[in-house]
Amino acid sequence: MDEILQQLGELVVGSVPTMLLFLTLVAAYEFLVHGPLTRMLDERRNRTTGAIEKAHAAIAAADAKAQEYESRLRAARMEVLKAREVRVQQWNAERDKALDAARQQSHDRVLAARVQLEGEVHAARTTIESSADQLAGQILKAVLMAKVAPVESTR
Repeated sequence: MDEILQQLGELVVGSVPTMLLFLTLVAAYEFLVHGPLTRMLDERRNRTTGAIEKAHAAIAAADAKAQEYESRLRAARMEVLKAREVRVQQWNAERDKALDAARQQSHDRVLAARVQLEGEVHAARTTIESSADQLAGQILKAVLMAKVAPVESTR
């Protein structure tokens, strides 16, 4: 067993330079490769995350602008519709006024025509009545002449 311990001791002593070299390489790896690589990866992750956050912020800003434009567009459409409705109401009022004026004018014409027609009817009646007396006289003369003429011819 002493022999095994002695061999083991020699192996440990022989491996000390290898262990020192290994520890030096691990320290150099940590200092030269792993540290800068970890920093670079962290920086990349931060940049990527930052870019994603910026993209999300830009998308949110674009959505806000789109909603603002949409609300302005809705408001403009409402104004146009209100103006159109006011214009239609004005046109309807003007049309109603024109119709009322035309109705009044036609009513006045009808009244004037009635008055004129009544005047003409009255004048015609007067003429007929005055002519009726003359016509009756003429008829009476004609009948009396016709009766008198045969009586004279029969004598």
